[in-house]
Amino acid sequence: MSEQNPPSSDAPRPLNRRALLQAAGLGAGVLAAGGLAAGRASAAAPSGESGAASGTTSAGAAPAAAAASSADLPLTGGSEFPIGLFWPPHPFETTLARYQEISDAGFTFLITGNYQFDEQSGGWALKMADQTGLKVLIAGDPRIEAIAHYMSVTDDRSVPSSLTTADAASWVQAALGSYNGHASLAGFNVFDEPAQSRFPTVGALTNIVRNVAPSLLPYSNLWPGNGAGYAAFVQAYIDTVKPPLISFDRYPILSNGIDLNYFDNWAIFRDASLKSGLPAWTYIQSVGYNGHRVPTASQLAWQVNISLAYGCKGIQYFTYWTPDPARGEGFTQALMTVDGKRTPLYGAAKQLNRHWLQPVGRELKPLVSESVQHANDTPLPPSTVAFTPGDHLTSATGDAAVLGLFKAAQDDGTRYLLVANRNPDAPATVHLGTNSAHVASVSRFVPDDGTYRPINRPATLDVALDPGGAVLYRLSPS
Repeated sequence: MSEQNPPSSDAPRPLNRRALLQAAGLGAGVLAAGGLAAGRASAAAPSGESGAASGTTSAGAAPAAAAASSADLPLTGGSEFPIGLFWPPHPFETTLARYQEISDAGFTFLITGNYQFDEQSGGWALKMADQTGLKVLIAGDPRIEAIAHYMSVTDDRSVPSSLTTADAASWVQAALGSYNGHASLAGFNVFDEPAQSRFPTVGALTNIVRNVAPSLLPYSNLWPGNGAGYAAFVQAYIDTVKPPLISFDRYPILSNGIDLNYFDNWAIFRDASLKSGLPAWTYIQSVGYNGHRVPTASQLAWQVNISLAYGCKGIQYFTYWTPDPARGEGFTQALMTVDGKRTPLYGAAKQLNRHWLQPVGRELKPLVSESVQHANDTPLPPSTVAFTPGDHLTSATGDAAVLGLFKAAQDDGTRYLLVANRNPDAPATVHLGTNSAHVASVSRFVPDDGTYRPINRPATLDVALDPGGAVLYRLSPS
């Protein structure tokens, strides 16, 4: 599929999760949203509040700067690394056993879907999540979807198909009232893959959610892309929407190899994340579909580790449950089959999530990406940076690897080095020289017990990597 530039608002896309949502019956719910929300808005709105005209009410007119920061919101805040999934079990399989199965596999949250597009099914998903320690982002609520996709939020009543800020806030309050009372409620999926023309509305909704429900996460995800045009698209999203995080989806395990533009997409997102101070999330491919093969266990790990090396602060799987092939896109196999049987990917994801991503993610989540370099990677993929000696590493020889260097937000001289295998399908060995002027000692992170084990000869690191694997080191200053 073409991913060189962000598509225009009416450009067709070979794979669009929003289309997948709509194919699951969302359209009818959106058409009914106006009446549904209108019937509840007056009851949901606090009495005596006039909305946007006053400029200070809980209806959403307060400035977004007054809302909680990313560090204080569900999933983006706290020490736990967010590991999510899209396309959960459908309503008939939304059971305590199924949600325990998700939790057992090391997932921390899910985004509703797969016919979970009404209050009853969304509420039931939250009830199951309450009992299994999972968090939930509600996707497809018809009131929020109707505003996001078909309306404009403005107090200029001459704009066609518009809602005032106060009315839009009442719709959001009505939606919130449908799901309140659940500890698992983490927030709302405001818009999946918005066109740039929808950014003002997505921004208005994001602001309303942040003010109506300041303890919840308003979440949106961007489509993939490359080059300067895409970088401008991402920056426009940040400037217009003012989101609490940025997220994108790109699925690099192609039928004929690896999508090398994956690195450029990540480089753009990393730059945007560092510039804005917003955490960057991504989706990894965990399903086969048109032009994309079913990933192996090492290819799952490779996507996770390349993302971590580029500063990722949240991983989401696309998909968990296999979508019905009748919907199109040629879906073949995810972690669970269409009829709910575990595939080998379930076991691979469980091992990866629980024994690597959870513990390593906790280490990396509070850190700041300082550099990402590709060592021994010839020819260099587009937009990647070749290794050069620096303050902490003097040499890198052997097989190809991606070197992610991190520091604490309050820099104390310590560096954390993630060495990721550039090859998803074969083992690698990399030899790294450390700079004694800045590195006094080196220790290797042990995921099983969450500790760092000292390296006896820190001047040279001989790093053995599994296919798609990675190793995390702590470089302590002199």
